[in-house]
Amino acid sequence: MEQPAAVGRASRPSGEEPEALEALVGAALTARVALDEHGIVTGWNAGAERLLGYSAGQLTGRRAADLLAEPIPVRGGLPTLAGLPRWNGDVALRHRDGRQLTVRILAHHRPPGADVPAWLIVSALTGRQPPAGLDESLVSWSFAQSPCCAQAIYDTRLRLRRANADMERATALTEEEMRGLRVSEIVVDDAGLRAERAMARVLRTGEPEYEENYLRAPGEDHEHAWSVFMSALRDHEGTIQGVCLSAHDMTEQFWARKRLQLIAEAGRRIGSTLDVTRTAQELADVTVPVLADFAGVDLLTELDDAPEPPPQAVPADGPLLLRRAALQSVTPGAPEAVVAAGAVGSYPAGSMPFESLRTGRPTLHEVTDTAFTAWLARDPARAARVRAFGIHSVMAVPLVARGSTLGVAFFVRHRNQETFQQDDLVLAGELAARAAVSIDNARRYTRERATAVTLQRSLLPQRLPRQAAVEVASRYLPAGGQAGVGGDWFDVIPLSGARVALVVGDVVGHGLVASATMGRLRTAVRTLADIDLPCDELLTHLDDMVARLNTEEESDGERASAGSAGASGDVGATCLYAVYDPVTRRCCFAGAGHPVPAVVGPGGSVDLVGLPATPPLGLGGLPYESTEVVLPEGSLLALYTNGLIETPERDLDTGVHRLREALARPAGSLDALCDTVLADLLPQRPADDVALLIARTRALDARQVATWSVPSDPSAVAQTRKDVVAQLERWGLSDAVFVTELVVSELVTNAIRHAQPPVQLRLIHDTTLICEVSDGGSTAPHLRRARTYDEGGRGLLLVAQLTERWGTRQSATGKTIWAEQTLSLA
Repeated sequence: MEQPAAVGRASRPSGEEPEALEALVGAALTARVALDEHGIVTGWNAGAERLLGYSAGQLTGRRAADLLAEPIPVRGGLPTLAGLPRWNGDVALRHRDGRQLTVRILAHHRPPGADVPAWLIVSALTGRQPPAGLDESLVSWSFAQSPCCAQAIYDTRLRLRRANADMERATALTEEEMRGLRVSEIVVDDAGLRAERAMARVLRTGEPEYEENYLRAPGEDHEHAWSVFMSALRDHEGTIQGVCLSAHDMTEQFWARKRLQLIAEAGRRIGSTLDVTRTAQELADVTVPVLADFAGVDLLTELDDAPEPPPQAVPADGPLLLRRAALQSVTPGAPEAVVAAGAVGSYPAGSMPFESLRTGRPTLHEVTDTAFTAWLARDPARAARVRAFGIHSVMAVPLVARGSTLGVAFFVRHRNQETFQQDDLVLAGELAARAAVSIDNARRYTRERATAVTLQRSLLPQRLPRQAAVEVASRYLPAGGQAGVGGDWFDVIPLSGARVALVVGDVVGHGLVASATMGRLRTAVRTLADIDLPCDELLTHLDDMVARLNTEEESDGERASAGSAGASGDVGATCLYAVYDPVTRRCCFAGAGHPVPAVVGPGGSVDLVGLPATPPLGLGGLPYESTEVVLPEGSLLALYTNGLIETPERDLDTGVHRLREALARPAGSLDALCDTVLADLLPQRPADDVALLIARTRALDARQVATWSVPSDPSAVAQTRKDVVAQLERWGLSDAVFVTELVVSELVTNAIRHAQPPVQLRLIHDTTLICEVSDGGSTAPHLRRARTYDEGGRGLLLVAQLTERWGTRQSATGKTIWAEQTLSLA
């Protein structure tokens, strides 16, 4: 009969004719009826006509309910069209000849709007029965020939009764050879014993059991992963009569999962630090023993000193020099390695690493390959290890990142008898690619950090200047880990009058920008110190400079691209500035947001200098204050940056307490004390830069200083010269008399003529001879070249020519002009 084309539409193999499929399945063996949403018959096939005797023309367009002999017995009433996607059960139908038939039907409800009938009702006709015993034969054949899994049936004594073809292949035994044996006797392995114990539990409890086993079939070179299910076999009364064991070969899925796990593990472990050697070792550690029995990572020797990898990594005619950066082995001590860690290996043209790097592709070789045996023939030591350990397959994978070749990774198998496959090569390539990026990151970081450290150290004092006021020792320690070098600095600046300035500062941040900013600030401090500004005024000027730097940075940041790291941003810095005078033993301190200095008395007591709280440099608007302290001769001054006392592991108070304890500990020298302080307070790799400056104060003996008050009368100059000559004779400085007389005469005469009283002359005899003239005036003289007919202007020029250096410093009551001579050694 004809029916709507959509009724019973099903997918079929491409190219198969509908008529052939209809002939094969025997469409008339199923009664098929199509209904619309209102229960009106829209389709009626030949099978339905055979079942009830009505033709399609008689039923199409009629209500299907007219065929019911009695209501459909379904729980909850009749099925609703909207609520049941499918219904099945027995219904009573009336045949055309009046008979009542009980028919089992399956009704499918289609969603509204689909281009198919709302209901499709089918029923299998029972007119044709299969041949006797066919069902039992099909079941038997299905068990024996099923390609889905390996199956075996065991009786209640756990003796094998039946095994299908897959089980025969898995065990390499026939069913006849296994019949009557236990599973632990067929598979003499832990896996067989575990399966047998699980089957015993199935017999005892009736509950299914599940096991995962890993077995190597006889004659195969690799293990299989088996997913094993064991379930009870019951008779009609429910009594357990045996156990069915089904084993599914999950090897591909197992190895796919293992590879994904290895890639995830590599992502977690490789690149945990910015250290080239450590990163290479992480690659070797991750792959052994999961992927290989031995792994080695070799890097190009050109990377040792070159800032960038060479454009031609592999010489055209060899040899290739590689440094062994890391190795790992399943054998303790890695005796398979021909090249030890840190050593350089030479690989000729044609060798496996040479060819891998030359082509840029991973390579896989068994030791029997022609190319591999040719290489071994030229390397007896390597050939001996290959034979000794039974190495059978090797992979070499280039390490390439950002277009640069870095080296090669080796993977070797000898304990694992399964040779490397292409899937292993793909996995090794993925791991090597990840590691190469991390190694390149570490290499770039190491290079940049070395550049920053070099810049930082070049900007710090290369040697501390000679001066008489203090004995000093210093340390600078760059940050470890990923923080990188920062902007900590220290300085020792000789000042006039035998005084000395001690400076410690800290620029916020790390890297080249912080180092460069530190250099600018250190230069500014030296410049301001050279004009002898008081401590608080010097910090005020430095604060203005940092504020200007911030303004410049903001302007540059507006012009810089958003992606340029470090292109802009506020400059933050702290500073501590101290000036010590060995004549008066007074030390003036001023700080800008910096940790306060520590003073160790001659008796060993440690105190912190009480400085007022002040903001860091660059904030502006708040004045800086200075604090003056008288220090006994031999006192120790400790100036430091916050990296010394502040760490993530301890708070500030604990750090200060430990610093005081370290400073109080006796030490043979200032250098030894510096080492003691760093060892006690810092971890091996500090999180921040540390600058430490320790100074032991000296005092000039009163006999080394001579002071005269000079009347404001030009006639007093002659007497002053006589007094100076007499003092120089007492000091044994006859050679300095001539120059000193000229300097004193010029400076004292200028003070009397052009300045205000009181006028005072002071001579300081130390490693140099210093002449100072102080007066009550605030106007400082300027050096100028006198013209031909000028009556004055040549004196100060003469002073500058005859002395080592000269200058002017302001005080609260006036100014001081000083000149310093270098004394000839006797």
